[in-house]
Amino acid sequence: MEISTSTFTRLEFDAVRRLLAARADSLPGRLLAELLTPLTGQEAVALALGEVVEAQTLLSEGRPPLVDNRILKTILERSAASGSLLAAEQLQDVGAAVEVAGRCRSWADPLDEQRRLAKLCASLTPLSALLRRLQESIGPRAELLDSASFELGDIRRELRQLRGRIKQQLEKLLAANVSASCFQEQLITVRNGRYVVPLKTDYRGQIKGLIHDESASGQTLYLEPELVSAGNSRLQQLLQEEKREERRILLQLTDLVRQHRSELAHNEELLARLDMRFAAACLAQEYDGRVPQLVSEPLIELRQARHPLLMVTDGTEIEPSRAIPIDLCLLPPSRTLVISGPNTGGKSVALKSFGLLLLMVRAGLPIPCAEGSRLCLFEKLFVDIGDQQSISEQLSTFSGHLSRLKQILEQAGENALILLDEAGTGTDPAEGAALVIAALEMLQQAGAHTVLTTHLGQLKAWAAETDGVENAAVEIDAETLLPLYRLNYGIPGASSAMATASRLGMPEQLLSRAQQLLGEQPQEGNELLLSLNRRRQELDTLRQQVELEREDARRLWQMRREQLQKLQEQKARVRAQAVQQAEGLIADTTRQLRSIRRKVDGGIESGAKGQVALAAQVDEVRQQLQPFRAQARVRRSNEQPLEVGELVRVLPLGVTAEVKRIQGKDAELQIGGKRMRQSVLQLEAFSPRRFAERGDKKTPQVSAPAAPQAQAMRLVLVGQRVEPALQTLERFLDDALLASLAQIEIVHGSGTGALRKAVREYLAGQRCVTAFYAAAAEHGGEKITVAELGN
Repeated sequence: MEISTSTFTRLEFDAVRRLLAARADSLPGRLLAELLTPLTGQEAVALALGEVVEAQTLLSEGRPPLVDNRILKTILERSAASGSLLAAEQLQDVGAAVEVAGRCRSWADPLDEQRRLAKLCASLTPLSALLRRLQESIGPRAELLDSASFELGDIRRELRQLRGRIKQQLEKLLAANVSASCFQEQLITVRNGRYVVPLKTDYRGQIKGLIHDESASGQTLYLEPELVSAGNSRLQQLLQEEKREERRILLQLTDLVRQHRSELAHNEELLARLDMRFAAACLAQEYDGRVPQLVSEPLIELRQARHPLLMVTDGTEIEPSRAIPIDLCLLPPSRTLVISGPNTGGKSVALKSFGLLLLMVRAGLPIPCAEGSRLCLFEKLFVDIGDQQSISEQLSTFSGHLSRLKQILEQAGENALILLDEAGTGTDPAEGAALVIAALEMLQQAGAHTVLTTHLGQLKAWAAETDGVENAAVEIDAETLLPLYRLNYGIPGASSAMATASRLGMPEQLLSRAQQLLGEQPQEGNELLLSLNRRRQELDTLRQQVELEREDARRLWQMRREQLQKLQEQKARVRAQAVQQAEGLIADTTRQLRSIRRKVDGGIESGAKGQVALAAQVDEVRQQLQPFRAQARVRRSNEQPLEVGELVRVLPLGVTAEVKRIQGKDAELQIGGKRMRQSVLQLEAFSPRRFAERGDKKTPQVSAPAAPQAQAMRLVLVGQRVEPALQTLERFLDDALLASLAQIEIVHGSGTGALRKAVREYLAGQRCVTAFYAAAAEHGGEKITVAELGN
């Protein structure tokens, strides 16, 4: 991606780098984050974003063990030349980096091998032999261990023994009665690498030996007694041998590092990348970042986007609620977006957000935006933000902007995004607007996409009249004129300089005079723009309400569809069970009847006893069939007898009919213009009882079962009195049973609770209601009663 260093500065990309670096675990990861730049090619961007998304899913399980990783670049450069020597501290850093690589490989072992991060860790070279050699040679304090070589171990063992003998000899000398008074104190020290004792100046020459030094006062001489001279000489010889052996070991270890320079450099690169991906995942998790859909079509559609730096509270801490979400859109057929509105209203922040969020995605970072966002990875990004004034280059504010605009016109083309802040300012408004409009037309012809902010009315008018150009206004509160930091697309914004000056505390006298000087016509234009913005806000509010209602309707439709599907599945299961049971019973009955028939035909049971036994077997078969016969309803003793003209339910048919005549245990019924006879045991009266209209000679209308889709599942009784409400509920319940509904809802509201109590008491007395309860809190709670119906 073509981008200048000044663009990073003006869009504050360095601040994003610092936020990312603060979340890295290791020095290489922090260094890589601080040097982060946009990636080249869509494949590289998609790979980086995919790795960060994977890291987000793995954060809950813990980050990879990267804390002890070290920077090896300088060390590897130093070890490149043959014969070069690395210090023990540098070799310790190499060992730590190799150990981290091995741990990260082990960390990734449980992961799915198809994961991008698993493949990245699998690419690490373990270098176990080098690590083992370094661990045998270098200690935790960066010291060479005795185990580094057999020779070094022997030398150091002899050194320890020799030091012990020398100290023992000197301790005896210090403690001897003859010589004890010659010494300042019972102390053994070292001068010039040789063991000495503190001799009083007065006793010079009384003890044979070599004086190596004297105290500052001249009262003490540091004497190497003759009896330890040979031991001290051997000690110096061993120390030289130790240094030579240590150098040989360091040269050998450096040579091993040199042999694995490429693997170590590759590991450092992968580990730093892994660390930065998890740092990006942590950052994205903090500001609720996600990856927008990457598209090839040149457009920007970032829904509910937020500027990441507006969320920073203290240092590097992030609080998402500090930033107000905003829709950033530049959609076809528009190629140019003109943002206008009052000062301090958020125009420049919106402009910078376009550029900064594009840079972040190009660098492999998720951005704070909503689902459904889309973004084209523009190949070029040019910005003209801030004051371009330069005294050294003799550029004024306006000439600085023109100089930058000239560079942009020379380099911009297809797949380029240009951001211009306060275009056309710093000179005469009419001339400045004309220059900017001409430049924008050239950029459109070149195929570039442009977003700019302005206060110039000519630019707003040009945007409203030109194809491929769209206005956007910074939204303000219609009553207080305070900025709301959102964008309204399709309309220009009023600058509202007077309101801004008033809000910032300018003197009232100054504001009144300015208003007089301004006149009425400009003010009328501002009022028109404010009116348009107010109407747009009202339409947005209405649209949101419609969306909410549509979502509620969709949810209810889905709920009822699921209920119907469950009911159909339940019926299918019951039917399948019944068919299976019936088929089994038919098979058993057939087998038993055949057995009886064979006995009859064969005369096996020909006597009286045999006939009785056969009859018993037939009765047994009848008893097996008994559960599948229609069960006659037993009328309760307190039930009143049916009357002519009464409306009843015909239980086997599931319909309502009128009683025309009663003959013993049978009743003659009229159903839909036809008459039929039915046992009174199969009839059920309504409660309260219902009768056909006496004065009407017409045939009463009889309810037939309705299709489930035609029957409403909800009855609204809000505002009705108890008695008429219960009558309505009774009819609704009858219709629901005829429609074979499994569940209904009765909306009675809350109020005093009397209607709710009456409805539930009525439901409790109905045999067809198997259960009833209050609706879920999100669906109405105690204001709605849900009743489940049974056959």
